[in-house]
Amino acid sequence: MADPDLSSPLLPSQPSDPPHLILTVHDSVSHNNNNNSNNRESCINHNRQNSHHNNGNSIIVSSRENPYEFLGSKGLEVCGSSTVDPFLNKTGRIEGLYEWFKLVVCLPIAAVRLVLFGVCLLIGFLATKVALYGWKDKQSPMPVWRSRIMWITRISARCILFSFGYHWIRRKGKPAPREIAPIVVSNHVSYIEPIFYFYELFPTIVAAESHDSIPFVGTIIRAMQVIYVNRFSPPSRKHAVNEIKRKASCDRFPRVLLFPEGTTTNGRILMSFQLGAFLPGYPIQPVIVRYPHVHFDQSWGNISLAKLMFRMFTQFHNFMEVEYLPVVSPLTNHKESAVHFAKRTSHALATGLNVIQTSHSYGDLMLLMKAIESKQEKPSSYMVEMAKVQSLFHISSLEAVDFLDKFLLMNPNPSGCVKFHDFLKVLRLKACTLSEEIFSFIDVEKSGTITFKQFLFGSAHVMKLPLFRQACELAFAECKTGGNDYILEHELENLIRPAIPDLNADEVHELFNLFDSDSDGEISKDDFNTCLRKNPLLIALFIPCLLQKGLPETCDRMLEEVV
Repeated sequence: MADPDLSSPLLPSQPSDPPHLILTVHDSVSHNNNNNSNNRESCINHNRQNSHHNNGNSIIVSSRENPYEFLGSKGLEVCGSSTVDPFLNKTGRIEGLYEWFKLVVCLPIAAVRLVLFGVCLLIGFLATKVALYGWKDKQSPMPVWRSRIMWITRISARCILFSFGYHWIRRKGKPAPREIAPIVVSNHVSYIEPIFYFYELFPTIVAAESHDSIPFVGTIIRAMQVIYVNRFSPPSRKHAVNEIKRKASCDRFPRVLLFPEGTTTNGRILMSFQLGAFLPGYPIQPVIVRYPHVHFDQSWGNISLAKLMFRMFTQFHNFMEVEYLPVVSPLTNHKESAVHFAKRTSHALATGLNVIQTSHSYGDLMLLMKAIESKQEKPSSYMVEMAKVQSLFHISSLEAVDFLDKFLLMNPNPSGCVKFHDFLKVLRLKACTLSEEIFSFIDVEKSGTITFKQFLFGSAHVMKLPLFRQACELAFAECKTGGNDYILEHELENLIRPAIPDLNADEVHELFNLFDSDSDGEISKDDFNTCLRKNPLLIALFIPCLLQKGLPETCDRMLEEVV
């Protein structure tokens, strides 16, 4: 055998077939060999794909139309899905011989701890009732003598932490004086942090309105002069910001405490921040909380409160670390936006925790819970990083949940993907060129299936197009040919038949029922607009008719005004 030579190839070259070339060309104008149509009419041309083979080389030219180009769309881009689940509790199930042994040994201890918890909660509740008795002016700072009574409740809170297994809590740093940092922000991992801060700082907290109705707890947080907020109500959020500013500006009020993530996470990431703490423009002290563990994850993620409490009661000891970080002040050399102030503060927290920052928000938890309720095999695949979606498309979390409801009706497979025929069934469409174009527009990966993120991005993208609302108005005006303020079934059929020529009577009736939300046999303007807001992809049904009626020039003028 010949000695190997350094210049010899490691693998000998093998004969191969001629190279296989695939060229894809996307063209906004398709050509019809039988008709010489102009550029406007080419938008409804169905001759989409041609192929040419030459000497073993295959050149495939595809000119799949963008059905929303007429409205100003230049195509859909969907960013990759995050593989991070900010709500995953990794020890949701009791596993391992050690954990079961510990559970059995600690059951008697858990019973004692449960009694201690109940007694301390009752004492704290009674002390709080005494402190609040006869107090009318709750918009003013709590009088000193009432605050002193609240020390009984604060000591009870520390005993509650002891009952949960937090026998000692490691602290690093110190709280800044209230006059230096009137606002405190913290990461949020469990229900333990509010109890700790109540004992440690006795702050004014910002909390959801639903907390007021919690037995015993609602009374106690009322003594903290809580600022209630409804996260889905703009007036409520505005009022909360004003209250934060008012109480932070007065030294007689305690510090204001906020959890800017808006919900609990597993502590391994830092979610996007709400801006309520940063809009007033006061210095802020960030505080980070860690729960070091080996066998038991103490985060309140996708685990029930009762189960989490039981697991805490059956631990020998639960570890908790609190670190007070340096105060973050607004930049004084130039006016700093609340967004930039929040980014600097979140960076300080993420650096201290040594975790990544994501664009997840409370909206993702809503999507996750909806997916879990519908028994999806991979519920975490339905999270979309809602903070990024809201920034791009200006849709709310409630609207995203509505789109998820629609998507779940499409019977997604275990991987969370929907096929073409299931997509058509829910949107009451039939298989045709236009339907294929709509589906292909969302299927950015051209895999033959769509994910919820693609469906949400596609729907939100269409709603945000410059001419979407004007197109809805023009389509409704074109529909009502009888001089009425509503659309009848035959009028809707006449309008959409240019888009789908071979619709039968039953298919037209199905579409009519989709638009007729109140089932009164008529489509009012509110019905029409509501349906298109819930199903914005269906606006493509009306574009051919608008083109034929000479209305594109009107839209062009509107688009020029928008631009």
